[in-house]
Amino acid sequence: MDARKFIITSGLAVAGMLPLAGQSSYDAALLTGSELNGTARFVGMGGAMGALGGDISVIGTNPAGIGIYRSHDLSISFGFNNTSASSTFNGVNMKQDRTRASLDQAGIVYSSKIGNRTPLRYVNFAFNYHKSRNFNRLFNMGGNLDGFSQTFQIASMTNAVADYSVNGFDENSYYDLINHSNPYTDYSWGDVSTLTKMGVRTGVTEWSSVDNEAIGWLGKANEYYSREEGGINQYDLNVAFNVEDRFYFGLTLGVYDVNYSKSSYYIEDLWMDDGTTDNGGYRLDNYFHADGSGVNLKLGAIVRPFAYSPFRIGFAVHTPTWYNLTYHYSSRLESAIQAVDNGAKYYQDTFEALGGDCIYDYQFSTPWLFNVNVGTTFGGVVAVGAEYEYQDYSSCRFADMDGNEFYSSTDEIENNLKGVHTVRLGIESFLTPQFAIRGGYNYTTTAFKDDAFKPMAYYETRTDTEYENLQNQHTVTLGMGYRGKMFYADMAYKYNMYKSEFRPFDDVALPAAKVDNDRHQLLLTLGLRF
Repeated sequence: MDARKFIITSGLAVAGMLPLAGQSSYDAALLTGSELNGTARFVGMGGAMGALGGDISVIGTNPAGIGIYRSHDLSISFGFNNTSASSTFNGVNMKQDRTRASLDQAGIVYSSKIGNRTPLRYVNFAFNYHKSRNFNRLFNMGGNLDGFSQTFQIASMTNAVADYSVNGFDENSYYDLINHSNPYTDYSWGDVSTLTKMGVRTGVTEWSSVDNEAIGWLGKANEYYSREEGGINQYDLNVAFNVEDRFYFGLTLGVYDVNYSKSSYYIEDLWMDDGTTDNGGYRLDNYFHADGSGVNLKLGAIVRPFAYSPFRIGFAVHTPTWYNLTYHYSSRLESAIQAVDNGAKYYQDTFEALGGDCIYDYQFSTPWLFNVNVGTTFGGVVAVGAEYEYQDYSSCRFADMDGNEFYSSTDEIENNLKGVHTVRLGIESFLTPQFAIRGGYNYTTTAFKDDAFKPMAYYETRTDTEYENLQNQHTVTLGMGYRGKMFYADMAYKYNMYKSEFRPFDDVALPAAKVDNDRHQLLLTLGLRF
């Protein structure tokens, strides 16, 4: 069998000549929320320090916590992350893991004393960098398809053109696509998806003269592999106030830097319609990169309601993070398939169309975030904290650079995403005046509804059909620390675990690959208080 050459799509000769690129709920979930990260003390206590304050990492949860400081603080945190994903699909298990070193936090607090008897006791300023999201991950799945196939989804997208596009689609259109020199930058093909064009021109779909529509092939076996890299870097600028050592207020300006890359391939081996005759197969490669910046504000307050008690209660609200983003993506489809036309088997010709990456600019806004936190100390040697946080992921929004909302994306986000609840608990105990041990726990509910899926429009430019629905997450932390007169050092270990369901394409009856995800982090903080 002659192996067909590949098609590399996208190309942006004229933006108006291309179909629209979908911004899915999965893109929104990727950019929303944050991971437990920061100083080793903060991580060791599970991040439940919003009301306790006195650690620079609270700058990103409850800004009022910086008001607790009565001295200057300089700190840096670094360590190692190990991420693993183990998938099971139709009895076949695959596992990938990756270990990377990272700089996780660096910051400074400048504490300015106003007076002992004035209502305003301290005005403190702080700057902190920390990695709020770490995207580094390898993933692999595959197994027996039992007749399911991505080619059915591509054929459905092709047939949807006939129902919804302005120009319609028929058998003549199908073969015009095959014979066209380059339909990817031709305005007359602007309402046809890139995946439709690629599938038609490589034989991944065929035209049935009997049914008068595009058809797919029976899937024999598949394999999917992806590599994700990058993260979201967060830079926080803070001012906080201490009033009478009982009321604390803070404001943080957050600046965010997004850098995310994903490369993947999907391979299918195919059957002919009889389910027993080999029909070759194909490989779809996707390359995606997102970069940009965002900004938000965080407001916080801490109150010590009883003058004789160390008990504190805190409140914080974070505005949406407003992002300006640029998406880059391209794809390649390579196949070696026997096609059928009127019952006759033959090998199709080789087609090749080359172009550069697709580039689109967007605006994106995350949801509002609300946080309630409490904390207290016992005898000056034990501290405990607890937090509850809520974000409604269904209120994420995409828009063009003029601020015009993409309503199709909004509908899909509202259909797929829901509110996320997070609970954080933490404890710290000083065994000696210099040495402390810590523990923490986080529970975060899933952002995805039970029936969430990734729809692909008939005019879609992107060709990545896969999607993964994350389930509830659990995080357990342990830590220890040393306090000297000026120098301090802390160490923490974090174990994050969650299950997910992965599908390489959308089919209601397709069983999902069950995935166990684990992340281990070892973190060290070195600091000076003076």
